[in-house]
Amino acid sequence: MSFDLVLFGGTGDLAWRKLMPALFQAFRHGSLPAGGRIIGVARDDLSDDAYRAFIKARFDEVELDKRPSQQEFARFAAMLNFLRLDVTKPADFARLAEMIKARQADTVVMYVATAPGLFTSVVEQIAAAGLNGPSTRVVLEKPLGHDLASNRAINEAVRRVLSEKQVFRIDHYLGKPSVQNLFALRFGNALFEPLWRRENIANIQITMSEDLGVEKRGAFYDHTGALRDMVQNHALQLLCAIGMEPPINAHADAIRDEKLKVLRALKPWTPETLQQHVVRGQYAAGISNGAAVPAYTDEPGVAPNSQTETFVALRAEIANWRWAGVPFYIRTGKRLATRDARIVVNFRPTPHAIFSTPAGAANRLVINLQPKDGLELHLLAQGADKRLASGQRSSTQLAPVQLDLDFDKRFGSERVGAYERLLLDVIEGRLNLFVRSDEQEEAWRWVEPILDAWRQDSQGPRPYAAGTWGPSAASAMIARDGFCWSEEC
Repeated sequence: MSFDLVLFGGTGDLAWRKLMPALFQAFRHGSLPAGGRIIGVARDDLSDDAYRAFIKARFDEVELDKRPSQQEFARFAAMLNFLRLDVTKPADFARLAEMIKARQADTVVMYVATAPGLFTSVVEQIAAAGLNGPSTRVVLEKPLGHDLASNRAINEAVRRVLSEKQVFRIDHYLGKPSVQNLFALRFGNALFEPLWRRENIANIQITMSEDLGVEKRGAFYDHTGALRDMVQNHALQLLCAIGMEPPINAHADAIRDEKLKVLRALKPWTPETLQQHVVRGQYAAGISNGAAVPAYTDEPGVAPNSQTETFVALRAEIANWRWAGVPFYIRTGKRLATRDARIVVNFRPTPHAIFSTPAGAANRLVINLQPKDGLELHLLAQGADKRLASGQRSSTQLAPVQLDLDFDKRFGSERVGAYERLLLDVIEGRLNLFVRSDEQEEAWRWVEPILDAWRQDSQGPRPYAAGTWGPSAASAMIARDGFCWSEEC
C-alpha cells in the first residue's frame, strides 16, 4: 500500500521529538508500508536535503536505542521530502495538491501538528485544494479547542469538508502499550469482571504526575493549564477505559459508544461539589531530583502574576448501576515528587474480619502506565508465626504480599510505542484508538463548569513546593471520604 504522509508543522517540536522517531521505528521494524513518502511542510525555506539534515541532527537528541545508524537513516531519509508552505496562502496548498496528485498514493494522511488556532484554516484549505477525497485522513492533535464552544467550532468546520471516518483525533495515551493492556485486562480475561463494580470496589485513583516543570513550553502552557492539558483528554479517557461497559465487539464505534456513555453518566458539578471536590495548585520553588528549581511564575514564557494551574485533583462519580457511589479520584501535576502514571483500584475490605491485619493493608490492583508498565496485585497472606509475650504463637496475623507482572521485562523490544502504533493505525484506517467528536464535546461539557468557577475565584491556585505531591488540600479532599492517596496509605 502506497501512502503520502503530510506533516504540517514539519520542523516543530512534536515532529522531530515524537513523530519522526515513531515513523523511523516503524520503518526499522518493517511495519511501515513500502512505497511511502513523508512530506514535511512548514514556513522554513528548506530543500529536501536540508530537511533530511535537519531531521538527522535532531535524532541525536532522542533516546539512544531509537537513534538510527548512518545506513538506517540513509534508507529512511529516502522517504523524506519538504515543501515550504504558509497555511494562510491558498497558492501554497495548490502546490501541495499538485505534488500529491502527481503520485496518486493509495492513502493520504494529513497530520496537523500546528497551533490549535490554525486547525480550522488548515482543514478548509485542504478541502479548497481538492485534497479531501475519500483516500484522505486528517489527524488532529490535542488540545482541540480551549472550551466547549471552540471545540464545537473546530468539529463543525471539519465536518463540513470531511466525514467522521476521515478524522483521527489523536490522544497518544490511548496508544500506550500499558493502556492497551488495560483493555486486555478488562475484556480479555474473566478474572476481574465479576469484581468490577460498586459492591466490591471502594475507590479508584488515577494519577499522572511529572517531576519536570514546563521546560520550554511556558508560553503554551500558561494559556492551557493542567485541566485542559491532561484532565479533559488523557485522564478522562483512562476513566472511560476503567468505567465503561464491555463493548459488543472490538470495532471502533462499539468501543467509542461505551466510552461516551461513561462521559454522559459523570455526575454534573454543583457549586458545593466544585468547592469541595476540585483542587487546583501551582508549583512554587523547591527541590526536585536533588536540585533547586524555580517557581512556575519564574519559568521562561510564564506571566509573573499567572493564575494558571499546574496541578489538579478532583473527585468524580459515574452515576450508573455499576458505579454509583464509588469515587474516582483524578490527580495530575507538574513538579511533583516523581514521574508516574498509574491507576489504583482499591477493593472493599472483607465483610467480616476473622484475621488481624496490619494498618493500611488492603486488596488493591495497581495498573502501572509509566515509567514502569505492568500490574501489581496486592493481597494478604499468612505470614510467619510470631511468638506473643505470653509465649503463645499468633496464627491469625496476615501480612501484605504482592504479585508483580512487569510487561516491559516480559515483552521487551517487541513493544510498539504510542505514536508508532497510532501512526500505523491512521495509515491503515483503524479508528479504535482515536476519539470521536461527541466524546470530545462531552468531556469539554463536563470540565467547563470547573473553568467557569475558577474564572470567578479570586483565591487562585494553591501553592505547593516543587518536589512534593501537591497542595495539602488534595489530601484533605480524599480524606473527607475516609480514604488516602496510594503513596500516603
